[in-house]
Amino acid sequence: MQSFDFSLFNFTVFDVLDVLLVAFIIYQLYNLIRGTIAANIFIGLAVVCALYFVVEALKMKLLTGILGNFMSVGIIAIVVVFQQEIRRFLLLVGKNASLQRNRAWWQYFFGKAEAEKNNYARIKPIIDACKSMKQTRTGALIVFAKIYDEQFYQNSCELMDAKISKRLLESIFQKNSPLHDGAVIISENKIKSASCILPLTDKTDLPAQFGLRHRAGIGVTEANEATALIVSEETGEISYAKHGRVKMNISFAELEKLLNKDF
Repeated sequence: MQSFDFSLFNFTVFDVLDVLLVAFIIYQLYNLIRGTIAANIFIGLAVVCALYFVVEALKMKLLTGILGNFMSVGIIAIVVVFQQEIRRFLLLVGKNASLQRNRAWWQYFFGKAEAEKNNYARIKPIIDACKSMKQTRTGALIVFAKIYDEQFYQNSCELMDAKISKRLLESIFQKNSPLHDGAVIISENKIKSASCILPLTDKTDLPAQFGLRHRAGIGVTEANEATALIVSEETGEISYAKHGRVKMNISFAELEKLLNKDF
């Protein structure tokens, strides 16, 4: 009886580490493109690559030649199409490289309760401002960016780099304020900029009551790793957008949970 060769299954510590590192990188890349237009582009590229191998196997010379030219510049096309995602991935690697700067890791492993307490102190001014703006039906758009992309946000914004406070948020979105028309960007526990003009979503199946403020809030979450809080000027209703999807008419208790998770 012929014995089975188990030599192929001899794993070393470095083999396991190699697999874990590749899995971690793939997971981070998935998080970067999840729920964004880049995910659809990636699927389109995968379909084109699969089609190329099919037509090549079927000896379809014309299509093989056309798709072959596309495949020959595949790496360059990927860099051009996914330049924003690649840039965000490198920024993410750079920010997480120093655990001393990223204190969230230490708080997660060694002081989760204290981290949640500190986080509530950060989000309380935002919730209080939303309560006030809901009562007065003051329209607002607040974006929480995990990575503050200067090239994306600063083109049409007024730079602030200010401490988050209830009165400051209320004053920004007052109708007589020169900064009320646009979005406030919050990142790294600061109000980075205000009066930001954001890209609108291309979705056509949104509710009819959604205006430019809601469409901009959804659009920024499609293009960036960010979440958006929208206060309706007509109804005072609070909506929360993430990965291109929006939750409507959320309560303040639910808003606190969402901010505590994402901010």
